[in-house]
Amino acid sequence: MEVLYPRCCGLDVHRRTVVACVRLQEHRRKRTEVRTFGTTTSEILELHRWLAEACCTHVAMESTGVFWQPVFNLLEGSFVVILANAQHIKAVPGRKTDVKDCEWLADLLAHGLIRASFIPPAEVRALRELTRHRKSLIRDRARVINRIHKLLETANIKLGTVVTHLDGVTGRAVLKALAAGETDPGRFAAFARGSLRSKTALLSAALEGRFGVNHRFLLDQLLAQLDSGATLIAQCDARIFELARPLEPHLERLQTIVGIGRRSAEVMVSEIGVDMTRFASAAHLASWARVCPGTHESAGKRRPAAAGFGNQWLRTALVESAWAATRARRTYLSVQYRRISRRRGSKRAALAIAHRLLVIAYHVLRDEVPFANLGADYFDRLNAAKAMRYHLKRLTELGCNVSSVSPA
Repeated sequence: MEVLYPRCCGLDVHRRTVVACVRLQEHRRKRTEVRTFGTTTSEILELHRWLAEACCTHVAMESTGVFWQPVFNLLEGSFVVILANAQHIKAVPGRKTDVKDCEWLADLLAHGLIRASFIPPAEVRALRELTRHRKSLIRDRARVINRIHKLLETANIKLGTVVTHLDGVTGRAVLKALAAGETDPGRFAAFARGSLRSKTALLSAALEGRFGVNHRFLLDQLLAQLDSGATLIAQCDARIFELARPLEPHLERLQTIVGIGRRSAEVMVSEIGVDMTRFASAAHLASWARVCPGTHESAGKRRPAAAGFGNQWLRTALVESAWAATRARRTYLSVQYRRISRRRGSKRAALAIAHRLLVIAYHVLRDEVPFANLGADYFDRLNAAKAMRYHLKRLTELGCNVSSVSPA
């Protein structure tokens, strides 16, 4: 097999050590050298010097978790660094050692048999760290709200059955009053706002419970944690806005897509970048994100298959945006959701809309154009004769005497 990279290196990265194998091909003679380095900055810089002295051009590494990132950051720019998926480069079963792993990596890299994982530029990676941290903060805040629900239930306070959001205006006012020691259910009616003003009797009945001193202490702690989380999220939003300023035109174009807001646009840019040449097509991007149908075909028969595991951060943002898009009135995406949900169910339909959103985002970023809504009547215009036959058939089944209808 032809050697594409005669001077390359394979790295097997762990938490404390990096096992490196330099592979040099000269006049059909292969020479390898294996060394082990630590993972501190000085040790990785020593690895950098060793690779530079060996005139390596390409480096492939295998790692799980985040252990590859410090090595990648220090080698990026000096070498062509390829991060390999561990599932794609499993060695032949048998002897399994770190030395064997790095030698196998070097051999695969020399012959061009390693498919590189997608790693965005450094500025996009910095934005990605912030958007993922913000999502973790939002999830932590949701967990705190759930704990407040449980605490109220233990005191037989049924606030959640009357108030939709505990963190709303009425909910926060009631929670602060409970934490302050208010026990008279009749006085909570003054906190009602909006549509809850017509439910003051129901609100007073729901707040009649056994809220003791221990409950007040725990609620006060949880409210402080909730306020702290909101402050951290606001600070993270401000930092993301500042860091994403150079990408503002791309974010604005993404927000023209139905269902995609500011936060979803920031997540999409941080996860896939803005350079769509890294993906061969929109279908390739959807496959990478695992928001496309799975494939399982054998003996000419296709069986149901799961989509698989991909980028969970991107997939979560896409599905959230898909649910928002389904609630928009008279749009192409909402009509498509209803068409699919009739025969496939709501959750599969939402994932299909998430797939469609990612395909639209690919073209918006690649062509640098805003989203153009196809309209709610797109599918009718696509095959007007078929739609006409369907509705005529339904009218006949309902007992209407319809002989023929000519198109306008």
